Formats: sequence, C-alpha cells, structure tokens
Amino acid sequence: MDGPAQRGDPGAGAHYRHVAEGIGTLSKLGNTHRLHSWPKFPMNIARAALSIALAMAFVPFRAAAEEPQRAIALSQLRSGKEFISAETRAQQDDLAVNPGMLWVEQGEKLWAEGAGPAGQSCGSCHGEPSSLAGVAMRYPAYDASAQKLLNLEGRIQRCRVEHQMASPFAYESQELLALTALVAHQSRGMPLHVDIGGPARGLFEAGRTLYYAQQGQLNISCAQCHEQSWGKRLRTERISQGHPNGFPAYRLEWQTMGSLHRRLRACFQGVRAEPFEAGSPELVAIELYLAWRAQGLAIETPAVRR
Repeated sequence: MDGPAQRGDPGAGAHYRHVAEGIGTLSKLGNTHRLHSWPKFPMNIARAALSIALAMAFVPFRAAAEEPQRAIALSQLRSGKEFISAETRAQQDDLAVNPGMLWVEQGEKLWAEGAGPAGQSCGSCHGEPSSLAGVAMRYPAYDASAQKLLNLEGRIQRCRVEHQMASPFAYESQELLALTALVAHQSRGMPLHVDIGGPARGLFEAGRTLYYAQQGQLNISCAQCHEQSWGKRLRTERISQGHPNGFPAYRLEWQTMGSLHRRLRACFQGVRAEPFEAGSPELVAIELYLAWRAQGLAIETPAVRR
C-alpha cells in the first residue's frame, strides 16, 4: 500500500498504470471481465459478492473449522518499514523525531479531557493509556453487543457515544486519529493477533473476497501488487507487502497522519475504482483480512512511510 495514490494526486493514475503494465493486466483489459461499467467505475461484481458475504456474516460458516492458508509464509513477512529508505526508518524508530508522535501527544491530552454531560474522560474508565497495552493487536474484533465488526477507531467511537454520551468524531478527524494513535502506540512492538472465528469469519471471508477481486479501470487486485509483485521496483519505489501494522501512520506524501482507511481509499482511487467510505463495513472487513495476513508482525504505530 505504498505509492502516490491519494485524491488530487496527479501522479496516482500514472503510478498504478505503471503497476498494471508491470504485472501484465493493462494489455489484457479487452479480454477480461472488468468490474466496472459506468463512469464512476463501481465494482458491480465484486461489490455484489461482498454485499452477499456481509449479509451472510451471521450465517454459520461451513469452513469455519478450516484454517485459511497464508499466501506469504510467516518466515517471509516483511513490514512496510523494510521497503523504505534507511533515513525514513531511522525517523520512525527515533520517537524524539518521529512526526507521528505529535498525534500521540495530542491523544494524551484528549484522553484526559472530559466529554459529554457527565464530563467523563477516557481516563475515568481506563486509567492511564498504558492500561490498554495489547488491545490494538486484537483489532478489528467482533463486538457481540454491537453485533458488528469494529476496528480500533470504531471501538473508540462506541466508547465515546455510549459511555461518554458525546458526539462521535468524524472518521479522519485529527481527534480520532490522535486517540487511535495513542491507543495503538501502547501496543507498539507487540505482534498482531486477530480472531477470525465465530461471527467474525463471514466478515473475514468478505474482506478476503474483495482483496483478491480485480477492480477499477486498471483491473488490478490488491494481491497482484502486494503478494505477486512485492519487492519489485516501480521507478524509484519498491512495492511493499501492504501490511497495516503501522497505522495510523505519518506519510511523507501527505505531510500528516492518516488512517488505514485513507490509504485503502487511495489504492481504490489509484486503480480508478470507486472507493468505499472510510469506516464502512466493507473497509473494516478488508482491514480484518489485512490484520490476519500480517499476524506475527509487530505494531509500529506511529509508523512513518513515504
């Protein structure tokens, strides 16, 4: 999930067109079943399949006892930090100069601030932020009371609305990024380990379905870049394995902190497909699949990426 792909970035289309040429999909566009038919390129086939999978998420999954197989062996997993320059890695590792720590520090202030009619703060229930060490490694997770899959942002929003009785933050707001970065930072160095059993399994399969679906005008799937082509050079960059273990992350091209969903949406836009909304069930399902395929990698939040 590295490369110039964000709304308004004139280089995004050219970057992914170069990817398509490199993996051989662009020349095959006339011979494949493309997943778009209208000017905005909605992924009608992939999205219909995903909608069915999401609708069936609560139906007992026949293959639930079968452990899915990794496409990239555990011994070959590589964090995104291994695909960036030594200077950027050093910036990430030194918390004194890591720009993402500004959001962690903002999160500490928000943690102590009261909200809602009772003036309850996050600390009123949880004490110090360090009490949440190990929490981020388990997300996304299925929440039985909400009857839905929640990522870390969703969990924070649910606490804010139900326990603080306060209005939710906008998904990509500085406040939500700061609190998410703070909570994830408490698990820095701990390996991702999500639960895909029980009611989460249908959602996991939905995320996996979308991950492997070729989409957009360029007819590229996530897997074609991040499983089949990782490590290859595209101009001056190397394609990463596309793992989520550093998010929220500070991206140099953004010059700010951003969520995983912002990055995923940028990928959809880069292949000229209509992206799902940030915080949508579809992107949370993809996030669960990504977290599962990255299991064993340590959380790096706040990561620094290109």
